[in-house]
Amino acid sequence: MKLIRFGESGKEKTGVILNDKKYDTSAFGEDYTEAFFETDGLNRLAAFIEGKNLPEIADGTRLGSPIARPSKIVCIGLNYADHARETNAPLPPEPVIFMKATTAIVGPNDDIVIPKNSVKTDWEVELAVVIGKKASYVDEANAMDYVAGYMLHNDVSEREFQLERNGTWDKGKGCDTFAPLGPFLATPDEIADPHNLRLWLTVNGKIVQDGTTANFIFNLPHLIAYTSQFMTLLPGDIISTGTPAGVGLGMKPPFYLKPGDVVELGIDGLGESKQQVIAYA
Repeated sequence: MKLIRFGESGKEKTGVILNDKKYDTSAFGEDYTEAFFETDGLNRLAAFIEGKNLPEIADGTRLGSPIARPSKIVCIGLNYADHARETNAPLPPEPVIFMKATTAIVGPNDDIVIPKNSVKTDWEVELAVVIGKKASYVDEANAMDYVAGYMLHNDVSEREFQLERNGTWDKGKGCDTFAPLGPFLATPDEIADPHNLRLWLTVNGKIVQDGTTANFIFNLPHLIAYTSQFMTLLPGDIISTGTPAGVGLGMKPPFYLKPGDVVELGIDGLGESKQQVIAYA
């Protein structure tokens, strides 16, 4: 099953994609929230859809984030060896964790707004994992049982805020519009092997990232189990699993986004997204 949310920002309705067509499921009566995932929402939604004549969503309708605002977005830094090398960072002996503000979430094709005083706004295509049930001190052997699905994520980053200002990485990761998600959430049955997915990103039509999740340093069971040792993961929470080489920070000389640029990205089985870059007004 593929879950979508659509319509005006802040007023999104729920939907699904069936046989490449988008359908309105708002009559189900629930948004795709923590409570939805916690109460077996995926199976209840599948039962609701069965045999229904759902309204079709018009082409061109805006898509929002596939899930309503989760309790947290946990991000993994330096999870591809080639990305660590390009940023002159040593390979991490254990996963690098930072947090991304949930207020950064936007739809897959919404604009990226360059923050006030930013000169180093960068891109990062990533596989995002959505947690399906409460996870605390999870074993690796059982970790994939906690996955509700997968999404495409552009982990937009302001490198000066992230790396050159005092404090943690978080301040360069949580700016408004810095987490375009979607176009859809794909349930695990839709993705044969999440550890063998091509992911790519272009800037103004030029391919800059072209990698595969086969090159993870730390795989998904390890990331889920590891993260759950330090915090409880709630249904709907996101773990974003890192980016391959090809970010602006790693270019020689570095190259960053400016107003008018267009970023496009995609992951096998998880669709594509496109963001226009605009200046802070």
